Amino acid sequence: MKTEHKRAALVVKVLRGLAVILGGFITAYGLEAVLIPNNVSDGGVTGLSIVGFELTGLPLGLLIAVLNIPFIFLGYKQIGKSFAFYSVIGIASLAVGTVVLHHISPIIEGDTLLVTVVGGIIIGFGMGLALRNGGALDGIDMLAVLLSRKLPFGTSDLILFLNMFVFIVVSTVFGLQGALMSAIAYYIASKVIHIVEEGLSGAKTFKIITKHPEVMVETIRDRLGRGATYNLVQGGYSNEQFKEITCVINRLEESKMKEIIYEIDSSAFVMVYDVAEVKGGSFKKQDIH
Repeated sequence: MKTEHKRAALVVKVLRGLAVILGGFITAYGLEAVLIPNNVSDGGVTGLSIVGFELTGLPLGLLIAVLNIPFIFLGYKQIGKSFAFYSVIGIASLAVGTVVLHHISPIIEGDTLLVTVVGGIIIGFGMGLALRNGGALDGIDMLAVLLSRKLPFGTSDLILFLNMFVFIVVSTVFGLQGALMSAIAYYIASKVIHIVEEGLSGAKTFKIITKHPEVMVETIRDRLGRGATYNLVQGGYSNEQFKEITCVINRLEESKMKEIIYEIDSSAFVMVYDVAEVKGGSFKKQDIH
């Protein structure tokens, strides 16, 4: 039975990795086929990399990989091994994708409105797909998660704030119009990310009824660093009593939480709720193992 669970867990990890890789290549396609040929940049580290590419002529993929190294290290130390691992895969895929797709023909040229909308949708979908599966394609996302612990602002608010400085830098290369188009494209991308990944900030509540509540709670505590509470519930048909587990987590931990639940009890009854705000207690981001 344990072997089957390990095999299933491995399959889930591989599928998550493939989804992150796909997200990286989709984002690279949006950059190389839509934004960059029309002198429009992305936000975050990718945007700074595009500026570096325009100024120095160095390969965009190389700049993306190098400039993200400090943020990956921060992610590994402060957010968790799993998140850092999938982020490395995602950023590497984005970097390789920009190299492979560098000479691809643009799918849109000249129409500024269409460029910002289509470009924003494509890169937003790619980044959202990666985030939904436990990885990030840009170091700004990791930095925003870390700062949100220290400052009274949400992650998405901090991402937009940090990108204001990025677009000021972009304006020195692409001009004011290019920077404004880049900001619009990034705003559209952020909305698509929210739809695909269901938001970077905020939290989720998991309610779990399982045959192994003690093991489940212990594993969640060991691997996510999250506490949980028990509620005694009774089945309406069987009249059997159960321990219902309630646990609040950060959205970035959702895929890992589902992996833990499936690994321990694939037939567990699980309910997931969106949480608009969490205050008090000891709720903060913990390391993911």
